[in-house]
Amino acid sequence: MNQPSDTIFGKIIRKEIPAQIVFESEEVLAFKDINPQAPLHILIIPKKPLKDIADARLEDENLLGKLLIVAGEIARREGVQQSGFRLVINNGKNAGQEVPHLHVHLLAGRKMSWPPG
Repeated sequence: MNQPSDTIFGKIIRKEIPAQIVFESEEVLAFKDINPQAPLHILIIPKKPLKDIADARLEDENLLGKLLIVAGEIARREGVQQSGFRLVINNGKNAGQEVPHLHVHLLAGRKMSWPPG
């Protein structure tokens, strides 16, 4: 596996800076967002340093699936699977991606509006 990126997420993966980790496996890490946009706001990231979803390749299909499976597991653990939750992946600056490391936002605990942006 490649080394995690030298972003804030890479530093969290390497435990160089603290985070409120809610899930960890060999390939995936999930932690509470420090600037939450909903009562529940969890970031789910691959430990593999993928810059964004467009950086992923076919060989990453299992890893990408794991990100979504982990999101569902966290939603069940947090008790929001029935009331609803939103998953968001921003890709690039114009989409609002601030950290160049692929991440899935799990947002819940309030009514979401549409369209989101």
